[in-house]
Amino acid sequence: MTVFCLVELDGGTVDGDAAGVADVSLRAITLARGLAASGGLAAVVFGDPPVSDLAAYGVTDVYAVSGIDGYAPRAWARVLQWLMSEAGHAVVAAGTERGNEVLAHLGAITGLPMAANCTQAVDNGAGAYAIVRQRWAGLLLEEAVLEAPVALLTVATDAVAPVPAAVAASATVHHVAPSVDGGDLAVRAVETPAGAGGASLATARVVVGGGRGVGSADGFAPLEELAALLGGVVGVSRVVTSEGWRPHTQQVGQTGTKITPDLYLACGISGAIQHFAGCSGAKNIIAINTDPAAPMMTRADYAVIGNLHEVVPALVIALRERAAAAG
Repeated sequence: MTVFCLVELDGGTVDGDAAGVADVSLRAITLARGLAASGGLAAVVFGDPPVSDLAAYGVTDVYAVSGIDGYAPRAWARVLQWLMSEAGHAVVAAGTERGNEVLAHLGAITGLPMAANCTQAVDNGAGAYAIVRQRWAGLLLEEAVLEAPVALLTVATDAVAPVPAAVAASATVHHVAPSVDGGDLAVRAVETPAGAGGASLATARVVVGGGRGVGSADGFAPLEELAALLGGVVGVSRVVTSEGWRPHTQQVGQTGTKITPDLYLACGISGAIQHFAGCSGAKNIIAINTDPAAPMMTRADYAVIGNLHEVVPALVIALRERAAAAG
């Protein structure tokens, strides 16, 4: 029996461009490898697969799917259904917007239950899986038993460390070009909005966050430039989306996206518990705020007491000069 893992690529690459495996997918593969201890571990990639990276994590089979233009969640789910129908033991994905959406479609298509944001999963045999999963944005851990002939699981983005296999596998690549019904392509994303850089908030290694202190929608221009110079993306607090300054897709927090970057630069964000629940998985947090007692300042690894409208432009100038000197 085979455990299939839906793999996302860095930068949100879907088709055509080579890219590395997103960190969240390496975490999902690590959990999936435990479920595949007595069987095969297969990666499903919609695009050009980084085979050597996948083999290093114990993947024995790589299914490179082509012929689907852009991100089409129901079509992706149909492909997973077809692959798992022969010898599927479990289907695993990262607990990102895409991973949760695709597996929710797969559950609806197959009638199988889906467990989201798992931190542990053990096959107890006879179609029963002991799982632990995050609830309330990770503030609560739930122990449960998932009873299903094929387990559908997404992995909490910050709960499982990405650990390569003790011995790299010899991965076999299977090129798949499925025939997909037109109805399954009715909802799809064929391009990335201008300015988004093709990066995913959930998988970005650097996130520059902006809160009420930014002041207005126009005030995000320096933050966007700073994020671009750092190779990252912009995230926001809930109040920013409530004001209509930025879209909800950029919200970090309990009701937004949970992030796990190497660096989170929080600019003008007070740090309500709901927001911190979404960014607590960051390896390093730098906060910029005029209020030294703001919760985000007390929780940050480094705090800069100052006006973000002065600090951020100064950082941008310094990074520009560094880039010019290096190039």
